[in-house]
Amino acid sequence: MSDSITVRVGRIVSGGLNAIVDAMENASPEIVMEQVLREIDGAIDEVRAELGRASVAKHLANSRLMEENRRHKTLSEQIASAVAQDRDDLAEAGIAEQLDIEAQIPVLERAIAEAGDKEQELAGYIKALQAKKRELKAELQRFAESRRSAEGGGEQASGEGVAARVARAESAFDRVVERQTGLGGGKEGVDAGHAAKLAELEELARANRVKERLAALKSGPGGA
Repeated sequence: MSDSITVRVGRIVSGGLNAIVDAMENASPEIVMEQVLREIDGAIDEVRAELGRASVAKHLANSRLMEENRRHKTLSEQIASAVAQDRDDLAEAGIAEQLDIEAQIPVLERAIAEAGDKEQELAGYIKALQAKKRELKAELQRFAESRRSAEGGGEQASGEGVAARVARAESAFDRVVERQTGLGGGKEGVDAGHAAKLAELEELARANRVKERLAALKSGPGGA
């Protein structure tokens, strides 16, 4: 993965709510949320593209390794046949070819391992970005609640305050997510239903991972 993608993902995942709140001072919440979602979704798309390239590279290297192993085995049979017929010249040619194959095999094995490591790394970045989306909404909700408690009735006297803008941003976030993921009020037809099922599947898998980790903690030292 290129350093630019690494830096971009790191910036998004490590970023907090402050920049968004500051941006809302000069732009409508919906515009801000559109920008944030585009940034996250754009990064996810970029990482997925890189993940695809890593998967292709791994597949090609693995196919090449299998082919070289097959050739090596075939050459062994041919060399044995040449030796049996006292054709040392043919046997030597076969052995030389085997040596070349043996020199390539470790390189191919390293390429497969590196591509596999990259796949895991990129998949982790995608999960982190998706988690950042969920975290963002939770942060907005907590921020809005704290601001409402702090401002109380003063906000009503001064008109729309920061808490109201954040509350509107939460609503805007929901609308933007619905519009971009097809999880709205059923107006997207078949595509919306498909997107809803995919979202439900992802949430189910995530819930299972949470339960598995909890079970592991409980079964560990000091667990129930």
